[in-house]
Amino acid sequence: MKAEITFEDFLKLDIRVGTIIEVHDFPKARKPAYQIKIDFGALGIRKTSAQITDLYTKEDLLNRQVTAIINFKPRQIANFMSECLILGVYNTEGNVILLKTSKKTNNGEQLR
Repeated sequence: MKAEITFEDFLKLDIRVGTIIEVHDFPKARKPAYQIKIDFGALGIRKTSAQITDLYTKEDLLNRQVTAIINFKPRQIANFMSECLILGVYNTEGNVILLKTSKKTNNGEQLR
């Protein structure tokens, strides 16, 4: 378990729902990954890189809703600037399973 945080620490995270609108292979990444663009509605489109190639094809991901943290500082990954972090959990094989809402949600809706 990680170190305990306060509720105020949690409130600093801006977690939103968005829809994946583009997925491309990312050959310059150290581990197999995709370059992804996500539509967060009024908040705009953000880019990210995700190491999820083991369980998801590009076709699986296109038009899929995901949850992501959108207020991290941008991070350089190879020649690509990542602007958000898609949320998922590691299964027992070490692969990421993406988190999603149980019903369709408007892009940009915030986790509360």
